[in-house]
Amino acid sequence: MAVDAAREEKALREVTNRLVEDYGEAHPAERVEAVVGAVRKRFEGHSVREFVPILVERIARRELDPTRSMNAATEVDLTKAAVGEEGSPDGHPAETTSVFAAVAGRFVPARLVENKRALGVVAAGVVVVLGFAVIMAVRQTDSPSGTTAAPALTTVHGVAGSEKSAFFDDPKVADALAKHGFKVEVEPAGSRQIATSVDLSKYDFAFPSSSAAAELVQRKSGVTGKYVPFSSPMAIATFKPIADLLTQAGIVQPGATTTFDVEKYLSLAEKGVQWNQLEGNSTYSVPKNVLVSTTDPRTSNSAAMYLAVTAYVANDNTIVRGAKAEDFAVSRVSRLFTRQGFTESSSDGPFKDYLSNGMGTVPMAWIYEAQYVDAAVHNQLKPDMVLTYPKPTVMSQHTVVPLDDKGDQIGKLLTTDPDLQRLAAEHGFRPTDVSLFTNATAAHQLPVDVNLVNQVSPPDYDTLEHLLDGVAKSYN
Repeated sequence: MAVDAAREEKALREVTNRLVEDYGEAHPAERVEAVVGAVRKRFEGHSVREFVPILVERIARRELDPTRSMNAATEVDLTKAAVGEEGSPDGHPAETTSVFAAVAGRFVPARLVENKRALGVVAAGVVVVLGFAVIMAVRQTDSPSGTTAAPALTTVHGVAGSEKSAFFDDPKVADALAKHGFKVEVEPAGSRQIATSVDLSKYDFAFPSSSAAAELVQRKSGVTGKYVPFSSPMAIATFKPIADLLTQAGIVQPGATTTFDVEKYLSLAEKGVQWNQLEGNSTYSVPKNVLVSTTDPRTSNSAAMYLAVTAYVANDNTIVRGAKAEDFAVSRVSRLFTRQGFTESSSDGPFKDYLSNGMGTVPMAWIYEAQYVDAAVHNQLKPDMVLTYPKPTVMSQHTVVPLDDKGDQIGKLLTTDPDLQRLAAEHGFRPTDVSLFTNATAAHQLPVDVNLVNQVSPPDYDTLEHLLDGVAKSYN
């Protein structure tokens, strides 16, 4: 039995390697391994193991490429690979072989039935294979050629904020969508780009990271429907030495969750204070302005949310309304952007710099809370990394705008499917059921502020556009 188990394990490893080689361009290795593992589980507990690698490979190939049908020559090759050509004891009645062939012919290649090893399978094996036949007949539909094929998945194309790339790239998310018959392909783009310059005619849905960007997409596309499957507050990722310096400056307040006083920060930044001018600074004494790193507000939603928060604070902690208030707010906050130098078009870039390059490059990064939580869940954080919540902050509503019926179905699934909601929480987002988020963060002992009382509402769409236009002019 141990030899048989070892032979089966070896054959399944070879199956997995072949599938990774054949489908490497279409699926990551992790996806292939997950499919092989899931198919293999269907045969657990059965005593006849001789044909399991063959059946696993056939079914896995159909799931990885639903349009594929397996011809007789391929079946012979699979038989050679999984069973081999070596013989087994002769002397078994011919009628046993005949019955076995009749029962197993649909699932086991004829070459295998004729093989001498197959003649060694007793009547109990026939019963097991017949059981397999019943199970597979129920699960799969016959194709015209006599083979079975899983139903083809409907491909849906979307464009989404880059902070959601890890979510859509997750094989578990792909599996959850496949259960409903969909394969979702998403291209990343800055949310402001999605709303202003992306050709939406190529997509079934748009998935920007704020209600304001979604509103512009709706206006441009002439659609009214939308879904908000999850949200994420804006936060600031920094490092303990930086947090300690800003605590001395009165900007950061440690506690159960660390907070960042935007008003005190704005006052310091307006004066052009540099890090080496902070009192008692012996850990980050560099001649650089004390600034939070953001993306480009002309293309990225996260920077637009930073503008919404700082403009609110600059306007005496009131919502900006009217041309006079807009001009005043822009005059105070535009330098928070223009003094940064080069800024990237989407939030994925600066956060990756934060994770990989340390505080020398990005001492403070304006991010979505979800990015930090996702990195923590996937063990990408270093011990001295710190998450702080700005006072006030703003909630980013990740909004699906369906551009056709397929996009509408994806919006509904992302909002209502329990598996997709749970997976969103595992990637750091706050789904409609917030308990999923608290469970995910508690499991990794992450100090997050679930309530976030001190929030501001973003300005209305037109006001935010005027503020963005004002900042854009400041670059010139």
